[in-house]
Amino acid sequence: MTSSLTSRPFGTLSTGEQVSAFTLVGEGGLSLQVITYGGIVTHLRAPDRKGSLDDVVLGFDHLAAYLAGHPYFGAITGRIAGRVTGARFTLEGRTYDLARNNPPNHLHGGLVGFDKRIWAAHSVARSDGAPSLRLTYHSPDGEEGYPGSVDVAVTYTVTRDNAFIIESEAVADRATPFGLTHHGYFNLAGESTGSIADHELQIHADEIVAMDENNTLLGQRVAVAGQPNDFNHPRRLGDAVPHLYLQHGDLYLIRRTESTGQPPGLIPVARVAEPRTGRVLTVSTTERFLQFYTGVSLDGTLTGKSNRPYRSHAGFCLECEGYADGANNAAFGDILLRPGQPTRHTTVYSFSTY
Repeated sequence: MTSSLTSRPFGTLSTGEQVSAFTLVGEGGLSLQVITYGGIVTHLRAPDRKGSLDDVVLGFDHLAAYLAGHPYFGAITGRIAGRVTGARFTLEGRTYDLARNNPPNHLHGGLVGFDKRIWAAHSVARSDGAPSLRLTYHSPDGEEGYPGSVDVAVTYTVTRDNAFIIESEAVADRATPFGLTHHGYFNLAGESTGSIADHELQIHADEIVAMDENNTLLGQRVAVAGQPNDFNHPRRLGDAVPHLYLQHGDLYLIRRTESTGQPPGLIPVARVAEPRTGRVLTVSTTERFLQFYTGVSLDGTLTGKSNRPYRSHAGFCLECEGYADGANNAAFGDILLRPGQPTRHTTVYSFSTY
């Protein structure tokens, strides 16, 4: 298959801003469509063991459905991915109050986070010829209550060996908390199949961060050994999810070990296998945390690309990120972006079969 990168109109916002869709096709068959609204990956087609392609992410075919509201399907979330406790933080002696858009906390950057912004898009020439698209956004001082201006770039690449690479970088003109993630909802059997129950999940982590009934991070490390949220050995989600706290999934501290064959700092953190299609998703990242989310809050009110409702556990998320409440609790990792100190991270979603 020949690699390619093409674009087309995807719709218009009420402001008159145009939204474009870009399709990246890799030589190995993996392809994705991303729109400039929120950097949302609307489609991700991966081959199964027979070579047949299926769309393996939840989402919509039309802009109107995204504008009507959705649980961050396939979006870039920020300035901070995750929940800021109490929707406030203190930095350099000043307290900043943020939107309580997920009471009592601040979630995924606020009311109009990066997932609802228009990103500029430019193709990137790579030496290996893989299709690559660079998305950029300027976040002004005070946006959603955050201090300082931030220039962000997120680059999507589809390789010949069926890897979806996400590279992010950011610079700021004053200190500000910052951390992105890709919020894709995966279903390796195909987004229309309705359930992730038969997927087998493995997460390379020994600890989680405890949370309460509001999914508020409590700043406490908890060992997973022997517990329902221990995925160090592959487990069928249909068996495991009913025993998870709130059936939600946890924030895992990634076990940082050396990994042969991976670039410095990039290590495998999770593996998911789907037995019917033979698809395997392997996730690697330079980030320190992995949020596993089971899609428990999907309730059938949203209808997806196949005209079927997305019900509870129709898709799962593996969000590689920093510690969202790091501005309030630096013990779990400093997420402050400082002038003259750019931040860079890479996450790779690799697809294969067995």
